[in-house]
Amino acid sequence: MCIPSTTMVMRCMISDIFTRVFKNGDEKQRRFDSSKGGNGLIVIDDLVVRYGDFTAVDGISLSIPCHGIYGFLGPNGAGKTTTIRTLTTLLKPSSGSISIDGLDVIKDTNEIRKRIGIVQQYISLDKEISVRENIVCHAILHKVPRKEINIRMKELSDILGLDKYLDKLILDLSGGWRRRAAIACALMHRPSILFLDEPTAGLDTQSRHILWDIVRELKKSGTTIFLTTHYMDEAEALCDRIAIIDSGRVIAEGSPEELNNLVGRVAIDYESDGRMMTQTFASRDMAKDFISSSLPGDATYSLRRTTLEDVFLELTGNKMGGR
Repeated sequence: MCIPSTTMVMRCMISDIFTRVFKNGDEKQRRFDSSKGGNGLIVIDDLVVRYGDFTAVDGISLSIPCHGIYGFLGPNGAGKTTTIRTLTTLLKPSSGSISIDGLDVIKDTNEIRKRIGIVQQYISLDKEISVRENIVCHAILHKVPRKEINIRMKELSDILGLDKYLDKLILDLSGGWRRRAAIACALMHRPSILFLDEPTAGLDTQSRHILWDIVRELKKSGTTIFLTTHYMDEAEALCDRIAIIDSGRVIAEGSPEELNNLVGRVAIDYESDGRMMTQTFASRDMAKDFISSSLPGDATYSLRRTTLEDVFLELTGNKMGGR
């Protein structure tokens, strides 16, 4: 007899709950008319954000499609959070423009805020009240019908494992549980676009993978997700398309496969003069030729597929860090 694992059972529960939550939702509320946004649901044109003499975002232009997971990948300090704060109307750009489903982030701020959810890198919940009270406050602010609030809160609590924590003060929770509470708040009004800024920071491994499952189910339900991260595996596991940002500029954009192909399909890690080196190649045969022709017979090496860290290192000369 095959007994399913706890993780497998939890994933099935997540899928079932999200199917019920979103199946009967208001399509007009949940989905944008993608025809309004030109080539993308979110269109960023030459975005610049300055703090005094410091340029945090330096001329970003992107077109982000509907109903997928779009990753914004870069090291700490690259401009990810500044960009997401600008996209979510929390920060005004110094120059350039942003439209979301044809709505301007400066002129149509209130309308855009009705349609988006955000989980910020630094949790912005009220620490002096309970998880339940935070969720209810967010629901009321977003005009969720009162008869729906408890139903939606129960469903999200089941998914995120918050049941035992609903009546605890935010102040008394660990960083990981605070993030789960913030995600529940962001999802209460069933936004069409969910912005996640470093969503798995502070989460343990199991919680991290559960969150990945939640993000995937949100995508299946039709939600467009904009996710910032500095974790390579997270970007590769979740994202349909990724923009790599460094020093305020987008240095590459494409699907994970397209980005990896920028440096080749195969990588060799090897030791040379006491240092670990990496070389990338377009094919396994080319990698094997390098091994036979350029490495000594007793060399220590490993052969693997290329990753986004290889791409970042090749383009910038710096390691990304993260997992």
